[in-house]
Amino acid sequence: MIFPRSVWIWKRKKERKKERNGLKLSCMAVTDPANRASLSQNRVIVVCSARSTGKKAEGTTSRLLAVYGKLRGVGAAMCVDEEQQNELVEQARGLMLDICNDHVFAAEAYIQDPSLRGKLIQTIKDECQELVEYIVAAKRFNLEINSRAKDRVISFGEKLSCRFMAALLQDKGVESEYVDLCDSFHYDANERLDGKFYRTASEAFTRKIAACESRVPVVTGFFGNVPGSLIDGDIGRGYTDLCAALCAVGVKAEELQVWKEVDGIFSADPSKVPTARLLSSITPSEAAELTFYGSEVIHHLTMDQVIRAEPPIPIRIKNVKNPRGNGTIVVPDRILSASHQLTRDSPKPQAEHKKPKRPTAVTIKDHISVINVHSNKRSISHGFFARVFSILDTYSISVDLISTSEVHVSMAIHSSSQQVEAFGKATKELAECGDVSVLNDMAILSLVGAEMKNMVGIAGRMFSTLGEHNVNLEMISQGASEINISCVISARDATRAMNVLHTHLFTFLE
Repeated sequence: MIFPRSVWIWKRKKERKKERNGLKLSCMAVTDPANRASLSQNRVIVVCSARSTGKKAEGTTSRLLAVYGKLRGVGAAMCVDEEQQNELVEQARGLMLDICNDHVFAAEAYIQDPSLRGKLIQTIKDECQELVEYIVAAKRFNLEINSRAKDRVISFGEKLSCRFMAALLQDKGVESEYVDLCDSFHYDANERLDGKFYRTASEAFTRKIAACESRVPVVTGFFGNVPGSLIDGDIGRGYTDLCAALCAVGVKAEELQVWKEVDGIFSADPSKVPTARLLSSITPSEAAELTFYGSEVIHHLTMDQVIRAEPPIPIRIKNVKNPRGNGTIVVPDRILSASHQLTRDSPKPQAEHKKPKRPTAVTIKDHISVINVHSNKRSISHGFFARVFSILDTYSISVDLISTSEVHVSMAIHSSSQQVEAFGKATKELAECGDVSVLNDMAILSLVGAEMKNMVGIAGRMFSTLGEHNVNLEMISQGASEINISCVISARDATRAMNVLHTHLFTFLE
C-alpha cells in the first residue's frame, strides 16, 4: 500500500480579501507548478476547512452557527409559538440559500469543465437542501437540539469546501476523491478524549484514505462522533488542524503542511511590528508557548499528535499567496532546529558551541485581567491557595500567569466576553478568602525562546528595556522550563512594548 508523503491543510478561515480573491489564491496555490510537481511525485492528502469571506462574520462557519441559532430557537419554541417556529425556519432557510449561492458562484467561476461544474453545483444544492430538511424535521418531530445537533450543522461547511476542492483538482487533471469523515468511526459519547480515542480516530481515517488508492483524498476537516462535542468540547474550532495531524500520524507522513495566508511564523506580529522577521524553524515547545500566549500558530492538540508519533512528523506552515516560499517548519528533533536562525540574508547556521544571540519571538496576549487576593489571616492557612483555585475551577476559569507570596496571590486571567458573568461571580467568592482587587484592560507580554536559559542576563535586559521606555510592569513570571519570560502590562502599552523589545533584543543584535 502506498502512503502519502505529506498532508496539506487548506485553511481559509480568515481571508482579508474579497471572496473571489481568496478563492483565486487557493486555486493558484493548487495549480502552482511546484505543487503540481509535488502532487505527481508524492502521495498527498488534502484536508479542508470551511470557506470564508472577507469578513469572518460572513464566513461559512459563522453563517452555519447562525443557522444553528435559528434551529435552537425552533427547539425553544416547541409547543409554544408555532408562528415563531415557522419564522425561524424561514430565516434558517434564507441563511442556507446564501451559503448555497456563494458556493455555486465559486463553482461557476473556477470550474472550467461543464460536466464537472454541473455535477458540483447539483451536489452543493443537494447538501444544502439536506440541512434545510433536517431543520424542518426538527420542527415537525420535536427533535432534541443539543451539541450533537450543532456539530451536525457545522459539518456542512467542510463538506461543501471539500466538494469544491475535489472538483477543482479534477478540473486541473488531478485524480481526486471526496472523503467525508463525519461517520468514519463510532465512539462512546461518555468516554474521554485520551490516547485511545486519538488512536481509534487515526486508524479509522487511515482506512478511509487507503480506500482512495492512487487518487488524492480530499478530506473533511470536520470529523464527528467526539465525546461531548467537537465544536463545544475540548477541541474547539482548531479541529481541522487536529484532523490533518491524525491523518498524518495514521499514514506515517513525512510532513504535515498547514497552508494559511501568512508566510509562516514571525519573530513578532508583522502587522504590528514592522521589523518582524520570518523564522525558518522553531521547536514544538516554542510553537506551543506562542500559541498559548497570543500568537495563532497551530492547535496544541495537533502538535501533541505529530510530535509523539513514531517517527515524529515535522509541521510546515506555508502561504497560499506564496506557494514557492519555504514557510516555517516546526521540527520535532531539536538538533535540527537548535540555531533558529531568521531568514533575512540567509545567515549561516551557528556553530554548536556558540551561545544564542537572541530569543525566538515576542508576543502579546490581549484581554487580560489581573486578580490580586491578599489573605485576611495573619498567618497563611495551608488551604488558602486550595480555596482560591477551587473557586476558579468552579467557574471554569483558567489562570495564564501566577505570582505568589506567603499571604498574597496575583493571577493573570484571560477575560473573554463569554466569561464576564462567571468572572464576576468568581471575584465575589474570592472576597471570602481575603481582600480582592482587579485590574482590567491588561495584556501579557511574552519573550519566547528554547535557548533563553543559555542567554545570561536576558530577563534583566528585557525588564530594563521596558523600564527605560516607561512601560510599567504589574506582574512578572518565568516558567520552570525557562522557555518564556512573561510580564503583565497595560493594554495601551502593548504594541509599543512589543516593538521596543523587538528592536532592542532582536534587530540590534544582528
